[in-house]
Amino acid sequence: MAELVLYNYFRSSTSYRVRIALHYKNLSFEYKPVHLLNDGGEQYKSTYANLNPMSEVPTLIHDGLTIAQSMAIIEYLDEMFPHPALFPKEPHQKARIRQFCENINSFMHPLGNLKVLQHLEKKHGYTAQDKEQWVQHWLQKGFLALENMVKKNHGTYCFGNEVTAADLFLVPQIFAAKRFNVDLEPYTKLNKINENALALECFQMAHPMRQVDTPEAEKLISK
Repeated sequence: MAELVLYNYFRSSTSYRVRIALHYKNLSFEYKPVHLLNDGGEQYKSTYANLNPMSEVPTLIHDGLTIAQSMAIIEYLDEMFPHPALFPKEPHQKARIRQFCENINSFMHPLGNLKVLQHLEKKHGYTAQDKEQWVQHWLQKGFLALENMVKKNHGTYCFGNEVTAADLFLVPQIFAAKRFNVDLEPYTKLNKINENALALECFQMAHPMRQVDTPEAEKLISK
């Protein structure tokens, strides 16, 4: 059994974050796919729900310890495997990076989450177009805030010329936004950072279209 086991789904942006972290730190891990749509969602099966009471991905197993929620997983990996670091030790910069991540994690991502969109459809009659417009509305607000945040901080990446956790949250969120046809043209700095990050091998290896559970037809889609 691998020392690190990651239960995740290829298209999940939160799973994508953790995969980047694992590859960035050059950590070997066992990939366990959890399909979020098959049979009503494999995340709701008792075998998986016992691991993750929220029935969400990702979940990391490390030497028998179970950790859920991507932020908690990434912070844990950064403490257990500190090189290369994803969070700086300097408190002010670390707080600003965490703030950037939480703008995505606590505001942007939840409003486009599969469970939220399914609820809007089942309980409020949202059509596919309604759901797309819902996601576009909220993500535009979030991306505007992120663009303003990186104006004073960015270099090659969100916070200078070294990859940080901020980049691990930004790149998957941009990937998710493209699925909902969000207009990303106004966010020139975020787009450049995304382009720079995607040139790195660790981001490429973690990309949703390159995973073992990616449908073959979708694997043909370029990044």
